[in-house]
Amino acid sequence: MSESNADSERLDFIREIIAADNESGKYGKRVHTRFPPEPNGYLHIGHAKSICLNFGVAAENAGGKCNLRFDDTNPLTEDVEYVDSIQEDVRWLGFDWEDRCFYASDYFDRMYEYAVQLVKSGKAYVCDLNEDEIRKYRGTVTEPGKESPFRNRSVEENLALLEKMRAGELADGACVLRARIDMAAPNMKMRDPLIYRIRNAAHHRTGDRWKIYPMYDFAHCVSDSIEGITHSICTLEFENNRELYDWFLDALGVYHPQQIEFARLNMTHTLLSKRKLLQLVEEGHVSGWNDPRMPTISGIRRRGYTPESIRKFCERIGLAKRNSTVDVTLLENSIRDELNATAPRVMAVLAPLRVVIENYPEGQVEFLDAVNNPEDPSMGTRQVPFSRVVYIERDDFLEDPPKKFFRLAPGREVRLKHAYYITCTGVVKDDGGNITELRCKYDPESRGGGTPDGRKVKGTIHWVSEPHAARAEARLYDHLFADANPAEAKEGATLGELLNPKSLEVINSALVEPTLAEAAPGSRFQFMRHGYFCVDSVDSRPGRPVFNRTVSLKDTWAKEAKT
Repeated sequence: MSESNADSERLDFIREIIAADNESGKYGKRVHTRFPPEPNGYLHIGHAKSICLNFGVAAENAGGKCNLRFDDTNPLTEDVEYVDSIQEDVRWLGFDWEDRCFYASDYFDRMYEYAVQLVKSGKAYVCDLNEDEIRKYRGTVTEPGKESPFRNRSVEENLALLEKMRAGELADGACVLRARIDMAAPNMKMRDPLIYRIRNAAHHRTGDRWKIYPMYDFAHCVSDSIEGITHSICTLEFENNRELYDWFLDALGVYHPQQIEFARLNMTHTLLSKRKLLQLVEEGHVSGWNDPRMPTISGIRRRGYTPESIRKFCERIGLAKRNSTVDVTLLENSIRDELNATAPRVMAVLAPLRVVIENYPEGQVEFLDAVNNPEDPSMGTRQVPFSRVVYIERDDFLEDPPKKFFRLAPGREVRLKHAYYITCTGVVKDDGGNITELRCKYDPESRGGGTPDGRKVKGTIHWVSEPHAARAEARLYDHLFADANPAEAKEGATLGELLNPKSLEVINSALVEPTLAEAAPGSRFQFMRHGYFCVDSVDSRPGRPVFNRTVSLKDTWAKEAKT
């Protein structure tokens, strides 16, 4: 089965549900989805999958709509910074909610009215048990729970207490509003779940107006209902919540969307827990939410990934009904495929070794034609300056090379990319025996890679001209976690102990082609033999470029995994 066919089959179970609903006219042949993040952190690659799914399913159906809704029900963890970053990330991925940006806090008044309705119908009560007592009374998966001693309060008493909660007359934790369902229910989500809790804290949109805030399970389904959502597509972790989702809407007698679950994204060498990502930031293991090693969309964007590559990755992995782990190489291959076709090839030397071409005229400068991208002739060529002194990569020379080393060595001839054949004629060392410079000669007849006598060489190496090269900083990024499954790593290991110590190497002495000194932030290039790089959007400055390695030219972990 081809990759595209496999993806199509994985998507069938959602498409079939929607197609059946359209055929039956269940929602008037409407398709209306939503992407409902909590603004308590930055979005990550797992959210990208949900964004592509919810906006994509809506776009596949004529007249389909998708809302962006912030489920902002916890003032202690939410912030405008997160709201702004989420909007930026969704737009960057290529999706637009038009005039359909909403907040759960838009509906706080109506939610409270619904809570009062549940109390009046005998389906909710105010409970004075504290958090630990509620947990103890809930029972276990094999033992039924025990009813709260406050479960049978009168409607009048419950309404009076609820109003005191709302007015701020009670302290945090003094009581909660709970649904009256079934303390012996097999699904523990149904054992009198919380509806409201007291939070004497300011909200980023409503300020100090509210002293109580709805729980996520209540706010989420009510918001879906108010907005007329048809298909509430959630990750598999909410499968057990579906029964509660349905119960709330049925108990209220309101419009009822359908909840559908799909497997969340798990990826090797990665953690996609907001709590763990926040811990990485707060403990200083990374420079921030947009650190290019982070799986956040802002980090991935800064590292050089494109929205097209992320959408392609989400399309490739498709959807599944059960959790599984995706190899991170699928994400890396999505950007390799794109940049191989679109990124200009340039020459950058990360570990410079000086080469003096002794028979090249002093003071002479030539401008040589260099192909920008052999995969796309329409990208044309550029002019690269060449002079008597150039720099090559230090590991492109060995004084005593092994048999299959085809690069530069004493007495050996190689081709300088886009330029001439050179032969090493001497080695200069310092007092410590370290190689500081090479002496070479060039063949003037070999410009462009050929000679009149048809002589061939096996090695081609890149270079930059000493007078013209721009100094740059190169940041070589790798997997943040060395373990392929950090979530299942050795028991007791701290988050810091799980980090890959080689996840970042900073090179301050890199030399690049002169035009790259003024490259715009976000510009992407292939550094020959090193990988794909982009100009850092935060730290790079004109004349002082910083390049982030997006991905190597090939999977460097595959060989290590085999061993």
